[in-house]
Amino acid sequence: MKTTFIFDFDYTLADSSRGVYECTNYALRAMGEASCGWEECCSRIGLPLNEIFNGLTGKIDAEREAEFFRLFTERADQVMASNTELFAGVPALIDYLERRGLAAGILSTKFGYRIRQILAPHGLADKFSPIIGGEDVTNLKPDPEGLRQFLLITSTPAEQAVMVGDSLTDAETALRGGVDFVAVLSGKTVAGQFKKYTPLAILGSVNDIPEFYESLSE
Repeated sequence: MKTTFIFDFDYTLADSSRGVYECTNYALRAMGEASCGWEECCSRIGLPLNEIFNGLTGKIDAEREAEFFRLFTERADQVMASNTELFAGVPALIDYLERRGLAAGILSTKFGYRIRQILAPHGLADKFSPIIGGEDVTNLKPDPEGLRQFLLITSTPAEQAVMVGDSLTDAETALRGGVDFVAVLSGKTVAGQFKKYTPLAILGSVNDIPEFYESLSE
């Protein structure tokens, strides 16, 4: 039986596209690079910042990547929380998981302190444990380091966990970490792209998790 839900954050629990767009273009402009368009930027949400820089500029340069990271983070500290919207069904989902005695945590490339900052006004900062962010690992998703760290911290056997995410990066992380995966379509990835990962389910959003879990329990 599944006892622990491990959630991605961006496009799974919240929409930070306005914040990511602002921070990305702030960094690009400061570096003398061309600005990116909305869809071009949003399609890369959830990727490590160096990969975002590489993809938008076509440049692989460790020093430039580090500068992009610094500038993005500088701006994100100012505007990310206020430009991120928690998906409406998340509080009700957490209530359901608590009533069922199920654990919930977060594994994200986003910094953990920023996730807590976004969750705090909704009274949810302490409802996810642990929250493993980009600053907590050496290797970001899809490397399974963070996932294995999560399982170790919570003493959760891999077969009792399920990872929930909106991207192929999340699906690959679950596969490499030996954890079942549930895809949600609240991001930019369409259902057909998940098929090769044979997810337990492909749901419209995290709002559908209670019904999904009840079907597992039947």
